[in-house]
Amino acid sequence: MKKSVEIITAVVFACVTMISCDKLDNAGLSDSDIVDGLKTALKVGTDSAVTITSVANGYFKDQAIKILLPPEISSSVATIVKYGSALNVDLSPLVDNVVHSMNRAAEYAADSAKPILINSITSLSITDGLSILNGTNPAAKKKSATSFDSTAATDYLRSTTYNDLVRAYKAPVDAELNKDLGLGFSTNDAWSNFTSVYNQASSAAQTILSLDIFNVLPPEEKTALQSIAPLPSKTLGQYVTEKALDGLFLKVGDQERSIRRDPLKWASDAVGSILEKVFGK
Repeated sequence: MKKSVEIITAVVFACVTMISCDKLDNAGLSDSDIVDGLKTALKVGTDSAVTITSVANGYFKDQAIKILLPPEISSSVATIVKYGSALNVDLSPLVDNVVHSMNRAAEYAADSAKPILINSITSLSITDGLSILNGTNPAAKKKSATSFDSTAATDYLRSTTYNDLVRAYKAPVDAELNKDLGLGFSTNDAWSNFTSVYNQASSAAQTILSLDIFNVLPPEEKTALQSIAPLPSKTLGQYVTEKALDGLFLKVGDQERSIRRDPLKWASDAVGSILEKVFGK
């Protein structure tokens, strides 16, 4: 007996929102059928998320996931840009180069996530699938204090795939960081130039702090020069990978919330009008 995966998928998410779960019994769906529907929905959602992030400017032009400079140096960069003439440096164009190329590297690496996410979805047990359907991440080390998590599936995927994704991203991210991304330079080139000028500015700031001229500077400038932080110790590859995965899972979560919020509309958009044949208009 072969059931329509599209029907099962729509019914699954309809059940956890507004439609009574009795419908599942009326449709003759077993727990296995229900979890198969959940898996199908998750595959559609993750495929959409990967597609969104892997296109050109998928990260760069999306303010929700755009990869910026490490936060621990963002204020220092702003200070260096503001007082660049006094420090004899011009950091602004280098910042733009680094940010643009980091996002491009993340976009190139995004396709690496798909087989790992699909494998986790395919391996989902019936018990864990039903827990996810009811808003609980069965892989969470600490159970959520809330009764229902609208991104339980996303949280589950993050819990079960993150380490594998970090390893999978390493090679493509490193390769992209060393590749000319069509910008006339590689990300590592841009970062190297950036760090060189950043360190030059930091050194200049330290010199000013040691001179008598520091004492006559306005309080705002004194505070700014004293606040220039050292560069982060993690590698650029680590940083880009972490931020790329944060953005990917944000998009997976968006897809999951969309499906849970309006399963009937999603089913109509994604798999046609088959749901109307089951429930009627």
